Amino acid sequence: MPHACGGRPARGGAGQALSEADGAAGPVPVGVIRLPRGPEGSSRGFAPSSPRFQALGPGGVLEQQGRAALRERYLHSLLAMAGRRVRFAMYERVSVAAVFGASDIDVLNFQVSELQTPLGVQKEALLRCADIIAYTFDLE
Repeated sequence: MPHACGGRPARGGAGQALSEADGAAGPVPVGVIRLPRGPEGSSRGFAPSSPRFQALGPGGVLEQQGRAALRERYLHSLLAMAGRRVRFAMYERVSVAAVFGASDIDVLNFQVSELQTPLGVQKEALLRCADIIAYTFDLE
């Protein structure tokens, strides 16, 4: 029985119809990039005797530990914000409030709900972190 558009009816799902139409035999292989081995041969790090490691110096290690501690505290604050009302100060003196939902893995965007803006309320929204100057929330 011909289809309404004049073609033949599809026997399988959308994937089968697509593979029949484009003539593809199967999945296309993708190359994998492998990182080089480290100086020790068994790791991917840097040997303590390498120029790159020595350039960090003792201050570099302490600075890295400090940054790691600050990052951990920041991630804990994101976890504490989940489900709470947060006030965002944005550029152009715009202030909005919303219920914080989540952040993407790179902390580039915040997913919020019930976003109260000067123009009205949005049920769901995505805020770019680059547009946010500061945000506050209450710990209750």
